[in-house]
Amino acid sequence: MAETPNYQLYISLNHIKPPIWRRISVPSGLLLPDLHIVIQICMGWTNAHLHQFVKDSVFYAEPSPFDDFPLTDYRKMPVRDLLQAEGDHITYEYDLGDGWEHEVRLETIFPPGEGPDKPACLAGARACPPEDSGGPWRYPHLLHVLADPHHEEHEDMLGWVEEGFDPEEFDIQAVNAFLRRRKFKVAR
Repeated sequence: MAETPNYQLYISLNHIKPPIWRRISVPSGLLLPDLHIVIQICMGWTNAHLHQFVKDSVFYAEPSPFDDFPLTDYRKMPVRDLLQAEGDHITYEYDLGDGWEHEVRLETIFPPGEGPDKPACLAGARACPPEDSGGPWRYPHLLHVLADPHHEEHEDMLGWVEEGFDPEEFDIQAVNAFLRRRKFKVAR
């Protein structure tokens, strides 16, 4: 069976300044549910909420009998079905209530046999926002309050973050160690 190309993807969390981003490498045949897991690990999310991918106003996710809008079952779809040429992009939405949108852009297509053949995080900047922190519109407020120990909400907001939370920190070694322990499904 012929090898498939590997992709270098750039993922940025929309509506956040300065940017929170990751550069990752994945096999082009990685199934979309596993791309979801890779994004969760690389960004620092905990997979506690619903998610979906969106391209050209089409929603891709695991169907549920409770869905009240059309979506495409993504469980057997490889990444290459949505991202085919350098510059192509999709939206990854996580925690539909908080509205965390990520742009996922195909930066580089490595020829078969070149580039990392397993998911890996190549670079990134800044920590992921804490779960349930209110989305991109509330997160700046959380950071403002955490930076001011005299703010009236400071003690309450400390409960939203893990001890030692540093919004500027990103631990790429920990991310890659976690990725190496996982098995991912790749279509050929």
